[in-house]
Amino acid sequence: MKKIRLLCFPHAGGSAATYNRWKKYLDSSIEVVPVELAGRGSRMKDCFYDSMPEAIDDVCSIISPLIKNCDYAVYGHSMGTIIAFELCHRLMEEGRREPLHLFVSGRYPPNIKRDEKYLSRLPDREFLDEIFSLGGTSKEIFKSRELLDIFIPILRADYRMIEKYKYTSYNKKFNFGITAFNGRADAVVSYDEITEWRQHTAARHPVYEFDGDHFFINEKTEEITEIINSTLRDFII
Repeated sequence: MKKIRLLCFPHAGGSAATYNRWKKYLDSSIEVVPVELAGRGSRMKDCFYDSMPEAIDDVCSIISPLIKNCDYAVYGHSMGTIIAFELCHRLMEEGRREPLHLFVSGRYPPNIKRDEKYLSRLPDREFLDEIFSLGGTSKEIFKSRELLDIFIPILRADYRMIEKYKYTSYNKKFNFGITAFNGRADAVVSYDEITEWRQHTAARHPVYEFDGDHFFINEKTEEITEIINSTLRDFII
């Protein structure tokens, strides 16, 4: 049976471990490949990215051997959607093997203009309050200075990179489909905004909405992975 690799990119502050539990829910024909970003997890000693292009350069070097002779799809949540989106465009521009499908969640597409908050510039307490308001972060982290000393720099670096990111309009849409997921109680992105991902593909663009906040993927893992399974089964021979 042919294998499909699912490259997964985490939210701000997240690591590859975010997607480890997906392995038990995905079809045996789908190999989860959580991509570890610089400055966290097994790459804790690597310098944080200063910009999105720098992140894409690094990610390309990591995934290039993984996709050379293998079909693959891409998933990103929140910050991870922008990394996934820009990676797909980079691969397309370079004439590389393109993904079978792109899955995005918890983030409006980059063509939507907003007056963004510059959270990375806030003092620690205000910064953490903003992060905690999104959900998905345990209050226990506030009680450990050791954890905060690790967690805050990663979060600030990720938010700084996203705040500096400037979307450049691309002349060509993706030929592969985009599936978008959203939490009904997400304070960051609305249903109307998540549907705008359709502007970036010439193929199918379904949208699924779930109960939950910005981190609905933590509670809806089984439902999300089943949609991924059913989407990618069409490509399995």
